[in-house]
Amino acid sequence: MSDHRQFKDSIYELFARVGKALAAPKRLELLDLLCQGPRTVEALSKQTAVSIANVSQHLQILRAANLVTAQKRGVFVEYKLADDDVARCLVAVRQLAESRFSDMQRVAEDFLGKDEGEPVCARELLRRHGKGEVVILDVRPSEEYLAGHLSGAVSVPLPELTKRMGDLPKRKEIVAYCRGPYCVMAAEAVTLLRKRGFRARRIDEGVSDWKLQGLRVDTGSPEKRP
Repeated sequence: MSDHRQFKDSIYELFARVGKALAAPKRLELLDLLCQGPRTVEALSKQTAVSIANVSQHLQILRAANLVTAQKRGVFVEYKLADDDVARCLVAVRQLAESRFSDMQRVAEDFLGKDEGEPVCARELLRRHGKGEVVILDVRPSEEYLAGHLSGAVSVPLPELTKRMGDLPKRKEIVAYCRGPYCVMAAEAVTLLRKRGFRARRIDEGVSDWKLQGLRVDTGSPEKRP
């Protein structure tokens, strides 16, 4: 075999290692969760409804492809994305799938419902927030908010929303977001808010999308009030 052929085979074998690591629905879901922030194996097992043993196996495959890293935290091992390039890859895979499978939007709308009103992008949302026209609501768990959130967003995890609605102004539109276009939390939040008379809608983008757009993603303590 020529040196040229050996070189080509070696390079494409490395390409294929990444593809093989991504070639499982649960591994894609694990990466999507890790886009929101670091997780232990136990937390990932609970959120994906997969046994700890199987989650560990999936994570080892991702780690072998240099897509995630692991660090010991006391008696637990915490996993996180290797870097933002992995999030970019995941968004690119999602967008490619959306462009190739026309029924993805229909399936999502059948489950999540079709949002009313004109779509709003993050840049427009930030502009309107800067003018005091909207409240940006992050309805993910608080640890995900702390790991990274859209600038100016208020943290109100979905399980707390009903009891904290009194803190939200009815004179402003509420725009909720969660983990991205196929996460149900923002859709559920909008349903709850509309039942209580709020003008509310969701934005489909998530933290990974905003990083790719070069938008500011803050970390740290939640905003106290809208």
